[in-house]
Amino acid sequence: MTHTPSDQHVGPAVTFGLLAAWALHDTEELAALPGWLRRNVPVLRERFPGVPEAVWRRAESVDGRQFAAAVGVMAAIVTTASASGAATGGRSTAYQAALNGFGLHGLTHLAQAAAVRGYTPGSATSLVLVVPFTLRARARLRRAGVLRPTRPRDLALGLGLAGAATVASHVVARRALRGRWRQTRSTPVFEHVQDRRTLVP
Repeated sequence: MTHTPSDQHVGPAVTFGLLAAWALHDTEELAALPGWLRRNVPVLRERFPGVPEAVWRRAESVDGRQFAAAVGVMAAIVTTASASGAATGGRSTAYQAALNGFGLHGLTHLAQAAAVRGYTPGSATSLVLVVPFTLRARARLRRAGVLRPTRPRDLALGLGLAGAATVASHVVARRALRGRWRQTRSTPVFEHVQDRRTLVP
């Protein structure tokens, strides 16, 4: 099959479109998740008694500041993947893995919403944005002849990378906030000591 020049070109709507779609999706999660967990974890704990208690305790302990910081870390990861895609005309393995992981992440949100029979944070944009964007972007890459073969292990890799990036972003955010908290606690003590020294004749 012969591709026209327009078919061969993969523009920023496909590559940096991943970053834009991710930003809108995570804005929904950032706005909805903390409050949703506080309201729904007690009900979900009773509905799903087979889920380990550690999962519920971790959900209840989600801190809005830590989640926001984790989103910031993830932004750097998605920006890097999108830029790699733009620089290679969509051929980048990192970009395509991130795209696949993004789409599978959206399907996970929809599965969660189906499991609880209602809204879950991220499910709205997953339905109208994440999954449709992923399908359109993959179709564009396919028309351009740069879409890599998608085997089960490739999908598993994309989902695994998305999960690993999420975990890593939360670990980095938690450590960063912990370091800031320690610095905030220590600073007044230091300043207090300094003030006392100035009072010594």
